[in-house]
Amino acid sequence: MPNIDSAAKRIRSDARKRARNQAVLSEIKTLSKKLVQLTASADKAAAVAQELISRYDRAVTKGVIPRGRADRRKSRVTKFVTKLSAKK
Repeated sequence: MPNIDSAAKRIRSDARKRARNQAVLSEIKTLSKKLVQLTASADKAAAVAQELISRYDRAVTKGVIPRGRADRRKSRVTKFVTKLSAKK
């Protein structure tokens, strides 16, 4: 138990931030798994990829993940979808 009020407030705010960050990351993971499962349909995969890229951008804006990590993952998603559409 913190003795200082600012420390107590910091614990509360950290808990809120942790919950938000976990929700954002969980959503990203869910969309990533969904994208991998949609290997049969390139059109649906492209739509999910756009949503996933948007989520990465939002996560960067909120400070959940670093810009470089998001850019790298967005690049990989785009490469994956491009490879899927090339197979057709």
